[in-house]
Amino acid sequence: MSGGTRPGNPPACTAAAASPSAGRQRAALLLAAGLAAATAACRHADPIDVVGTLDWDRVELTADAAEPIVAIEVSEGTSVARDQVVLRLDDRRVQAQLDQARARLAQSGARLAELRRGPRAERIEQARAELAGAEGRLETARNEVRRVRPLVKKALLSPSDLDAALAAYDTALAARDAARASLDELETGSTPEELDQATAARDASAAEVRGLEVSLEWLTVRAPAAGVIDDLPLEPGERPAAGAVVAVLLAGAAPHARVYLPEPLRTRVRVGDAAAVYIDGIEAPFRGRVRRVSADPAFTPYFSLTERDRSRLSYLTEVEIEGEAARELPSGIPLRVIFEAASSGS
Repeated sequence: MSGGTRPGNPPACTAAAASPSAGRQRAALLLAAGLAAATAACRHADPIDVVGTLDWDRVELTADAAEPIVAIEVSEGTSVARDQVVLRLDDRRVQAQLDQARARLAQSGARLAELRRGPRAERIEQARAELAGAEGRLETARNEVRRVRPLVKKALLSPSDLDAALAAYDTALAARDAARASLDELETGSTPEELDQATAARDASAAEVRGLEVSLEWLTVRAPAAGVIDDLPLEPGERPAAGAVVAVLLAGAAPHARVYLPEPLRTRVRVGDAAAVYIDGIEAPFRGRVRRVSADPAFTPYFSLTERDRSRLSYLTEVEIEGEAARELPSGIPLRVIFEAASSGS
């Protein structure tokens, strides 16, 4: 079926317009109206025949970090399965960061466990011994003050001796209070606020580890879907920028025809309509169905056009091609699409 082939014209389309005779003006008007309606019906019955190219769904695989490529596991034209390794980036830097993060996680986890368990019994016994020693020194200082004060009154010692004894007593009293506070702290254990801080530090370290594990995993570029590797723009040893394309995958179960539908015909094609796809070198057409019609016209915004210019707009339309043989078709070849629902006049 060629692009110029049209369905047979209904009889009304080939009817000749008879010239009305004078005096039969009304009959002439009716005949002209009927011819105009038949002509419009013929135009609407014309098939929609458009040209375009065959394409596959293209998936661009990008580099997650600016690291050198250390290995490419596939070649262009290779069929790959979902999650199959395509290439690997150098992971030594991220692995070192991950090791550091895991060490910090272990440290914060041990600190949290220590706070939850409380102080060791040996530390508590040590604090009690220190308190006992401080109380003994305080008692000695107290006795020294009691001894010096009456001697100073009798002028047997100078007032400075009493001042020194009082200072020693104050120092011993402060040391006793500090030792008692330390013992109270150990016996009370960790406060809720300390536990909350330690828990938050542990959780932050765990989140850092998870993030670096994901970064490490993404340094191994895998196919997100089954398909064919179409392009590998870089070679091993090259360092792509973060976000740069390192591979192009042609995905999907079948290719699709990519055509542009003229604006006057836009309302006659809907998603799900059947179509015939003709490819040069293949005699039989392929069956297809419309899977997408763009809502936006190509090239020029509709609101900036006059009524005459609007007819020059076109809408990107994709027709998914059916059949096992379509899987072997290469991308980019030209084709023709005839929309069957439109050709039937619906």
